[in-house]
Amino acid sequence: MKKTLSLVTLLAAGATQAAGFQIDTHSARSTGMGNAATAILDDSSAIYSNAANILGVKKLDITVGDTGILPFMKFTPTDGEAQGQKMTLSPPPHVFVVYRPFEKAAFGLGAYTAFGARSRWEDDFVGRFKGRESSLAAYYINPTFAYQLHEYFRVGVGVDVVRTTVELKRAMNFVESEGAVHLGGSAWGVGYNVGFQAVVMPGELTVGLHYRSAVSTTYEGNADFQNIPEAFQARLLDQRVEADVQFPRTLSLGLAAVPMEKLTVAFDIQMVDWASMKELTIEFPGNPSLNNPVEKRWVAKAKFHLGAEYTLNPQLQLRGGIVADLSPSPEETLTPDLPDADRYKLSLGAGYSFGNLRADAAYQFVLLASTDSKGAGMDGTYSGTAHVLGVTLGYSL
Repeated sequence: MKKTLSLVTLLAAGATQAAGFQIDTHSARSTGMGNAATAILDDSSAIYSNAANILGVKKLDITVGDTGILPFMKFTPTDGEAQGQKMTLSPPPHVFVVYRPFEKAAFGLGAYTAFGARSRWEDDFVGRFKGRESSLAAYYINPTFAYQLHEYFRVGVGVDVVRTTVELKRAMNFVESEGAVHLGGSAWGVGYNVGFQAVVMPGELTVGLHYRSAVSTTYEGNADFQNIPEAFQARLLDQRVEADVQFPRTLSLGLAAVPMEKLTVAFDIQMVDWASMKELTIEFPGNPSLNNPVEKRWVAKAKFHLGAEYTLNPQLQLRGGIVADLSPSPEETLTPDLPDADRYKLSLGAGYSFGNLRADAAYQFVLLASTDSKGAGMDGTYSGTAHVLGVTLGYSL
């Protein structure tokens, strides 16, 4: 399947989170533990990490939060000076509600941004003809149900209803002048997710498994051309654009152990199927000669999460975690329209509860390792850092 309009727009903001453009910081508790949540997270935000785990809710649980993502990415051309972005803060929010009316059954509803990117390169950026500004968001609405099959085994299922929007601004090179094109579109898609949790050793070891399906969408939008020389105006008219895109499937396996009283250690491996990203194309139904497929050849990659939570007292928990998130992009196809790099993350967090209320906060530092690019006409190196700050408020009965 062709990867089209939405993915062409994904610039450096996507590089602040999971490889490509996945966002997984939908719980400050999870973020503080390096997102090692498949086997352990037991509040309503488990709708994202493992549907089976919402059975950890006693009766009612509500979580509401936001995550600020501040990236600093740069591109250094071979034999050139580094170029970066204008400051851009992305604030994907999240809200989850779970109600457990029966001992063995729970129902939930979540809303969050599972994929997204936002960036603004400097005005004189060398790659401005591939992308100057971009914004993408995939909003997931996720009804969920979980059932206790056995004292030590839970299962959960959910439906992913996805509304996604995209916007892109890029310069156009006419040799003697520069024009611009502004692209925008939106789409709907549907997927599903399934989760399992098993208690291997009561009070000591838990295993979790969670699968989230791919979601296929077809964007429909418009292209607005600006400052076009007279010789090109007959061809570069404002017109309709279309694009197909498939958000990747994921499979997560997690272990959670209690090696000593008050301490929980968790480890997750997540496979993200970026292999469907073969090429990028924007389609112009009224003028197919403008279609320009760009080869990407991404491959499936794994993410590794290690986290810990220590209960200092009944009200206060301290957390920490590390993440290794490997890039799916080959050097030969790495270009500024969709930059990428291996990411290494360090997380710290804390949670405090008072009565039925609780508050969690987490900070994550992201190092984007220097990554060489051998893309046609864009030899150089991508690197950078990012800061992620998450806050989640919760209420439970």
